[in-house]
Amino acid sequence: MTTYPLEQHKLAAMTIRGLAMDGVQKANSGHPGLPMGMADVATVLWTRYLKHDPRNISWPDRDRFVLSGGHGSMLIYSLLHLSGYASMPMEEIKNFRQWDSKTPGHPENHLTPGLETTTGPLGQGVSNAVGMAMAERWLAERFNRPGYNVVDHNTFVMAGDGDLMEGISHEACSLAGHLGLNKLILYYDDNNISIDGSTDLTFTEDVMARFDSYGWFTQRIDGHDPQAIIAATDAALAERKRPSIIACHTIIGYGSPNREGTAKAHGEPLGVEEIRLTKERLGLPMDQTFYVADGVQDFFARDRASFDAWQALWDSYSQEYPALADAFQEEWQAKLPRDWNSILPQFEAGNSLATRASSGQSLNAIAPHMPNLVGGSADLTGSNKTAIQGTTDLQKGDFSGRYIRYGVREHGMGGILNGLALHGGIRPFGGTFLVFSDYMRPSVRLAALMGLPVIYVWSHDSIGVGEDGPTHQPVEHLMSLRLIPGLTIIRPGDATETAYAWQAALENQDGPTALLVSRQGVPTLAESGAGALRGAYVISDADDPQVILIGGGTELSLAMEAQKLLAGRGIAARVVSMPSWELFAAQTGEYQESVLPASIKARVSIEAGVTLGWERYVGDDGLSIGLDRFGASAPYKTIYENLGITAAAMADAAESLLV
Repeated sequence: MTTYPLEQHKLAAMTIRGLAMDGVQKANSGHPGLPMGMADVATVLWTRYLKHDPRNISWPDRDRFVLSGGHGSMLIYSLLHLSGYASMPMEEIKNFRQWDSKTPGHPENHLTPGLETTTGPLGQGVSNAVGMAMAERWLAERFNRPGYNVVDHNTFVMAGDGDLMEGISHEACSLAGHLGLNKLILYYDDNNISIDGSTDLTFTEDVMARFDSYGWFTQRIDGHDPQAIIAATDAALAERKRPSIIACHTIIGYGSPNREGTAKAHGEPLGVEEIRLTKERLGLPMDQTFYVADGVQDFFARDRASFDAWQALWDSYSQEYPALADAFQEEWQAKLPRDWNSILPQFEAGNSLATRASSGQSLNAIAPHMPNLVGGSADLTGSNKTAIQGTTDLQKGDFSGRYIRYGVREHGMGGILNGLALHGGIRPFGGTFLVFSDYMRPSVRLAALMGLPVIYVWSHDSIGVGEDGPTHQPVEHLMSLRLIPGLTIIRPGDATETAYAWQAALENQDGPTALLVSRQGVPTLAESGAGALRGAYVISDADDPQVILIGGGTELSLAMEAQKLLAGRGIAARVVSMPSWELFAAQTGEYQESVLPASIKARVSIEAGVTLGWERYVGDDGLSIGLDRFGASAPYKTIYENLGITAAAMADAAESLLV
């Protein structure tokens, strides 16, 4: 390998520090410390190692780079600009943190081409990177052939003390070590500073010893020594069995005479005078802002050799293995089955079946037609019914299967699922109990923000959990999750609706979908059907209905019983199944009016959860049957009865509206 040009490196790292200082100062907001401290590591990585092409930003075999500490966003923006990404001209650098810019305070991948993920909430980027490395390994196992490594790239992630304090990074990195993800390299910005001050206040563990115990390859270096960075990176790339962490001892705010090495450098502008002193110390022109030294952009410029070599390899591969090449293209483009009717299972009316069971049957009916559907569970496979039949688990040394055992790591699973989806070529799903979606919520929120097509299978979705009691009975979770913009939630009412819920989830490629399924059995209704794809539909009608009964999820059968009770009292009722508020809201106003006509104001909803929010559909004149309290420990039928979530209660409520 060619000798590394230290003078060019010094100019490049200096330029990054100047851009970071000036961008934050102009915005009067931001975090200059991280980019100033990690400029040396970033320069070595981006000029010597990172396989990428600014002209082909979606190239499947590019290396992935994740800045987990998204508060240091001026680092990645500077790298994109200096590397020639069209999305990052100098005017964007100057518009840092301003309205409608591509340089928001924390990186957003859907907003800025060239970013691999959205980061900021600490630990998330680390977990995303683990998912990306898992995706690379799985795709390589599936598609590579002797002499044709068409999937062969690394995942590099930068993380700081805050990232490694967060619990999600512990979960994800533990799994990465277990799986032996040797193409994952983490540069740890070991600067001993957090917002409150020295990390000695709170964080005195031996981080490298922890990662040793995870099964990682660990190294410690001076993060301002280019030769040490090169040697450590070479050693990490040569490691064939373990992921790598390189603890880069750095000085936060490097170069600032009065701020470097202090918490003051972390999250506020340095100030005009301090910037002047810093530029003088670093050798930057003191009378210029946003200065780019001559030759720096050429130093960062990537030739097309890596991409062209891969393209030539791909062309040859396509000739040698045309079926595999076609499969790769289809899966990379997220192609879906063409005929759902021939794939989805049919369920016999009248049978009682938990929707978690019908979910498992639906998943396994679909899986043979979607080879890139890869999923797992956080140690609840048998409960979530997420197992894919006829496949094996992803384990160290064998990634040929399609099932991921996450262990009791719900938060880590959420971040890893995002990484799998971000990488491309895989459609990921993950399961746990609905009550534990609380552990996943930050990752779910980011999946929604990024528009990632992740599927969550959250079982044990209500007080139907029964004897496990209120600690395991989600009552507020469903309504709370409905608050997340961009998250589609589907809580099917029976087995047939569950099959269509899977279809809807897979067809939604613009954001995450949550399937909420039950522990308890519910009857399969003869009337249920494809209307579930529209979020709500009239499942049972009456001539000139006086009242509308809205059944949410597994309480749908109670609404159907209430309709019969009302008919015996001479009251005509329409029953509407509403498995998904979000899908229904996406329908035309005309369709919504056909299901819930404004002329019928007497409406009652029933759902085994908090009632706040149902006024959207029952209106000011309607009533909601639910529970605004925690559940109880008892057989589930006893709980439903004692808490008043019954067909009789619904019928009585409806009748009261007509008095």
